[in-house]
Amino acid sequence: QAQLVESGGGLVQAGGSLRLSCTAPGSTFSGSIMAWYRQAPGEERVSIARIRYSGNTAYADSVKGRFTISRDNVKNKLYLEMNGLTPDDTAMYYCASCPAQFRTCAFTADFDNWGQGTQVTVSS
Repeated sequence: QAQLVESGGGLVQAGGSLRLSCTAPGSTFSGSIMAWYRQAPGEERVSIARIRYSGNTAYADSVKGRFTISRDNVKNKLYLEMNGLTPDDTAMYYCASCPAQFRTCAFTADFDNWGQGTQVTVSS
């Protein structure tokens, strides 16, 4: 399994911003749909943003207008710019990849490579 590595999490006050990064091996990044998931304590892991190799993006309603996903296909890096953070955004954030050449990537189970997560904590 390819190793995805997230960074950029931390503690921030409500209304603040953070930028998460995820580095992936080139063989994983190329052609893949990349996504950010988050999991709060006691809750399921949920998809919040995804981006195709072409740059097309999709967002969960909970983050739409506040978060921006982007990718650098040369550096094999994925980003999540988070603005207007609230305590409800507190969670472990994970990046994940899905080989779009072989799967629809419609479901979480389609994403077969995951990072170890980076914690984001938003204080009120």
